[in-house]
Amino acid sequence: MDADICIIGSGVGGGAVALSLADSGARIAILERGERLPREAQNTDPTAVFIDRRYRTKESWVDGTGAAFTPGQYYFVGGHTKFYGTAMFRLREQDFEASEHEDGVSPAWPLSYAELEPYYAQAEALFGVHGESGVDPTEPPRSSAYPYGPIPHEPLIGALAEKLRLRGLHPFHMPSAIDLREGGACIRCGTCDAFPCRLGAKGDAEVCLIDPALQRPNVSLHTGCRVTRLITDDAGKRIVAAEFERNGVTETIRAALFVLSAGAINSAVLLHRSATPQHPNGLANSSGAVGRFYMNHNTTGLMALMPFTVNDTRFTKTLSLNDFYASGAGNIQMLGNIQEPMLRSAVPSLPSWVGRPLAHHSVDWLVMSEDLPHADSCVRVLPDGRTQLDWRRTNMATHAAFVKQTRQLLREIGFSAVLGRPFGLDVPSHQCGTVRFGDDPASAPLDPFCRAFDHPNLYVVDASFFPSSAALNPALTVAAQALRVGEHLKANLHTF
Repeated sequence: MDADICIIGSGVGGGAVALSLADSGARIAILERGERLPREAQNTDPTAVFIDRRYRTKESWVDGTGAAFTPGQYYFVGGHTKFYGTAMFRLREQDFEASEHEDGVSPAWPLSYAELEPYYAQAEALFGVHGESGVDPTEPPRSSAYPYGPIPHEPLIGALAEKLRLRGLHPFHMPSAIDLREGGACIRCGTCDAFPCRLGAKGDAEVCLIDPALQRPNVSLHTGCRVTRLITDDAGKRIVAAEFERNGVTETIRAALFVLSAGAINSAVLLHRSATPQHPNGLANSSGAVGRFYMNHNTTGLMALMPFTVNDTRFTKTLSLNDFYASGAGNIQMLGNIQEPMLRSAVPSLPSWVGRPLAHHSVDWLVMSEDLPHADSCVRVLPDGRTQLDWRRTNMATHAAFVKQTRQLLREIGFSAVLGRPFGLDVPSHQCGTVRFGDDPASAPLDPFCRAFDHPNLYVVDASFFPSSAALNPALTVAAQALRVGEHLKANLHTF
């Protein structure tokens, strides 16, 4: 195969770059290791999704101790957005600046919020984000309104928002990418967060980025292509080809420009697998930072119980709270309604007759705090070819205090008890930081436009570029930076 531009991965990063360049006339080939996710009855079946793990990878990874686990990875066109909860937050202005935390420093980004703001607006338009401005006390400046108004609260969630307001807090409508506009496809079903959408109403990368890009005849999508290594020229500088496996056959694609968007973990893995005599520690790694500084938010799910009230809310993810964000604690937002098979998946010993009433009588929340970059938080490739994910968690005392504070708040607004469970290593849904960008090639693999310092025609555009994780969902920031990179590439295509 030959192309002008080869994009590896069809998630938010790869999809936004592809759409940005679609009208350039360049021949763009998108390689995706998975297939299109079928729209089928099992999409909304919690037993199929959580017990049978119908869509989850069967890969075996190992943790820092060498113990094997199955990661929460999904390989489909659109990447992890096929299963995300549609949250589309902008990072706050303070998140782009250095800040002190209990376990160290959250480093500054090599660009400001103001530089990224126009691309946030573009990304919100592409994903059709519903939102509300002027309520969240941490909200950064905006150059334009949300494309669509906020998703209305259903009665129970609206009542909770009012109780929080009466306590002097500032609950706001969570920015969300669902097609709930007039005539839109969304029916506000009860299976959105962590489920694929059988109606195509979720604002995912396949629907909002890949399919529109494919309307151009110069853009092609190749599924079932697992890229195994990047190949350099004899000097070890330029990437000349990517090697991939498809249907048991090893193939290559040559291109002038490569954009790696396989996700923070797999992008780092691929760079390591592509080691050469000139680059024995992997490509783009003269800094030694590739695979290091892995981050994944500190998150805890809470089930707030109300024994005498059934939670009949269908779409719960309309409420969020940032009153504790500026202090470094983090964000509170709704989870999708927990159903009994989801509980059984997390706690296999829990009998169904116990899990069912718990699920029916709970309102479910996500408490999220920042994880700091740690040099020993690493993604490696073991000699047997398996991926090792060694996560050295940080800021856990802050997160524990925030969870305790949130439990108390929920009890104060009327819940009789609050159960909690932290998310672990096997839930890498907010993975970031493994190929970070910066101004200094001695400490960062990528420049501020996500171009590899070591390879002039290689860009890495997914959440791996994050130098810090902040404490908000990363999807919109990945999209905004990818649009910024796409604009930069379009202006410089003649140089590749």
